[in-house]
Amino acid sequence: MLKKTALATLAAAALIPLSQAQAADYVIDTEGQHAFVQFKISHLGFSYILGSFEEFEGGFSYDPENPEASGVEMEVQVGSLNTNHAERDRHILSDDFLGADSFPTATFVSTGFEPTGEGEGLLSGELTLKGQTQAIEMPVTLMGEGDDPWGNYRAGFEGSTLLTLADYGIDMSAFPEAMHELELYVTFEGIRQ
Repeated sequence: MLKKTALATLAAAALIPLSQAQAADYVIDTEGQHAFVQFKISHLGFSYILGSFEEFEGGFSYDPENPEASGVEMEVQVGSLNTNHAERDRHILSDDFLGADSFPTATFVSTGFEPTGEGEGLLSGELTLKGQTQAIEMPVTLMGEGDDPWGNYRAGFEGSTLLTLADYGIDMSAFPEAMHELELYVTFEGIRQ
């Protein structure tokens, strides 16, 4: 709705503790292909277009004992868009939609996290896309955490939210209403630093 390890893509290996508690810092594992920034949008109300941004980076802070201290920051390379259709990708990246030449990155910086249940919460933050910044909320779920076979400690999360494209200066008025919103899905695994 974001490749040093790119929505770490919805950022620049930036780690952001929101409340300086004892939150551990993680770098999103994009090199191992354990993170994804994907989207789904209706195609004229008949089917869907599925796509992803292949280059992004970022990090997050997480403390299971104090989840309110959690935060995330990501930067996505807009030009890394892939919908498995080169001509469509060029059109989406053009000024008609994402304007990737003028706005090569999309960023997300969290502003808060509210636990809503065991391993679940509501992540709030600011998403900047095509030069427009909007406050968004994304329900997120802890997929798991623990030691990996290579001596690292990992934690993984997933979340999704709906974005209204007009909020980001993307004019969809020539298309059916079903195409005016896009579902953004993010899943990432981070390595504790």
